[in-house]
Amino acid sequence: MMLFSATLYLASTWLLVDAGIAKETVTTCVDNVVHRLSCDLESVISVETSLYGRKDNVTCNEGKSPDEVSNTNCSLVGVTNVVKERCNGKKVCELSTDVFGRSDPCGATAKYLQTTYTCLPAFHRVICEHSLSDLSCDQGQVIVVHGADYGRRDQTTCLYGRPANQIQNTACSSPTSTVAESCQGKNSCIIKASNSVFGDPCVGTYKYLEVAYHCQYAVTPDEQILYSAKFISKVYKTERLCLTNFTIKCKVSFFITIWHFSLSLVLATACLLMVSVAVTEKATTCDDSDNIQHLSCDNGVISVQSALYGRADRQICSEGKSPQQLANTQCSQDGAVDIIKNRCDGKRVCEFNTGDVRSSDPCVGIAKYLETNYTCLPANRLVTCEHSNSHLYCDYGQVIFVYGADYGRRDRTTCSYRRPASQTENVYCSNPTNIVAQTCNGKNSCTIRAHNSVFGDPCTGTFKYLEVAYTCEYL
Repeated sequence: MMLFSATLYLASTWLLVDAGIAKETVTTCVDNVVHRLSCDLESVISVETSLYGRKDNVTCNEGKSPDEVSNTNCSLVGVTNVVKERCNGKKVCELSTDVFGRSDPCGATAKYLQTTYTCLPAFHRVICEHSLSDLSCDQGQVIVVHGADYGRRDQTTCLYGRPANQIQNTACSSPTSTVAESCQGKNSCIIKASNSVFGDPCVGTYKYLEVAYHCQYAVTPDEQILYSAKFISKVYKTERLCLTNFTIKCKVSFFITIWHFSLSLVLATACLLMVSVAVTEKATTCDDSDNIQHLSCDNGVISVQSALYGRADRQICSEGKSPQQLANTQCSQDGAVDIIKNRCDGKRVCEFNTGDVRSSDPCVGIAKYLETNYTCLPANRLVTCEHSNSHLYCDYGQVIFVYGADYGRRDRTTCSYRRPASQTENVYCSNPTNIVAQTCNGKNSCTIRAHNSVFGDPCTGTFKYLEVAYTCEYL
């Protein structure tokens, strides 16, 4: 696997992407709260449009008077360029309306920030200060830089052996065109992550360089279209390849628009037609309230297939146990799978211990364990900050199926842009919710607001977010 060419590596990232490159939309209703764009897998943000103002009287109209939503021709000039500069080429980008200064395009109108973007396949490199960045492509290909930043955006990257005072400033990262100017159009390029190259955006802070790029063949536009057309003619017949894995019907559609894609990206799209079998993973945890069961998916989201809390054989978790403690091999707690599905389905990572699952003792005196079988399913995954709208939508002829959703907070970094520490420190308040499924399942598109009025307030005083995992299925 380590011998994959750059083209095949890019292609592999597209196995979980539905037809073409889908557009995402994020709408934030309240000024100076977090507006969050994000891309999963090996892809990066490419901003299409961004509006700060109002273009209709329906969006973000909750609690507003008719006068506040009547002006539907209100927009601040230059917003798209600001958001592009801050976000293009990143996997995650958080900002708020304060980045536009005090400009107000329509004073008496209730405004919102709405951004539409795509997630483009790309290599994402992080290079610590004083190290070299080696960007390279296969023979016949050249580098195309999506974006680059130099500075620091978090306290976890490039921190090994660094004192705390060198990593605490997380608001000093700045976009730079230097990488594009040095590397664009070349087959390979070496650039140093150094103040001498990029300047020093924050003296005394240990910095790093983030670069997002892809490789494309150095062909003329006419050659590119010719190759693309030949390729499409070979694979179009398999447009609606379907497979059944367990009880999950994976429907794969194929659609290519000859846009400004390179041949590499067109080839990458071919991977949509490869059968990606959902391999079953197994996690086993001996019954101990200190033992953590960890389920995770590198790509896709968790779908719990089965779970056993009890004992089904004499070997598992038998160390130090007497024969009497292992004797009953038909011991299981009813409902264990439902508890874990409720906690984990639709998440990329899920951690818990046996105490969270144990609702009763199915066999007193028997040494029990928790065993979970799960698969990693292709899915669209959205994270929507509180006071923003979550937009779920599918291609024509498809409908939404929600794997899972949670509202609350599970970490201190998501939706944290310029929020006080007191609003992000409670990371144990996220609760599963079926409201998104009830509202959106079976629809072609659906908008739901990440707000306490919709989901309740699992942790007062904490700035929350909504996590949703869903797929699109043909009717």
